[in-house]
Amino acid sequence: MSDRVLYDQDFYLWLQTTANLLKDKRFDELDLAHLVEEIESMGRSEKRELKSRLKLILSHLLKWQYQPQVRPYYGNSWISTIVTQRSDLLLLLADSPSLKGSLEQSWQDCYEIARRDAANETGLSVEVFPVDCPFDLAEVLNPDYLPK
Repeated sequence: MSDRVLYDQDFYLWLQTTANLLKDKRFDELDLAHLVEEIESMGRSEKRELKSRLKLILSHLLKWQYQPQVRPYYGNSWISTIVTQRSDLLLLLADSPSLKGSLEQSWQDCYEIARRDAANETGLSVEVFPVDCPFDLAEVLNPDYLPK
């Protein structure tokens, strides 16, 4: 079966075949075009995961800060989400420290989405939440941080 057919018809088998070819140093038999495509895709996936976790943390921190009156009802859920997403974000950064640069580059975009999400989820006007993020990266990554 050709590389193209294998890749299109049985992706898992293509992965296993590619891994075996690499282990056996049979580089001339590799499906390089698809291998490069998959590696690039993995990098994009890691960045998407990073941004997704950051947006969730930021939106929950905003809800925590701007809706103290509903903390008795939703606070435990918000804290649980913050703790889980923060832990997973820190693990992702530990595995791939170079992603921290992507985190800093996408900070404002992620915050703007989190701001809109917080407004939608709380029913508050988006104008209630500051245009510039009230938290810094160190606070967002700090396992003990919650805004007042």
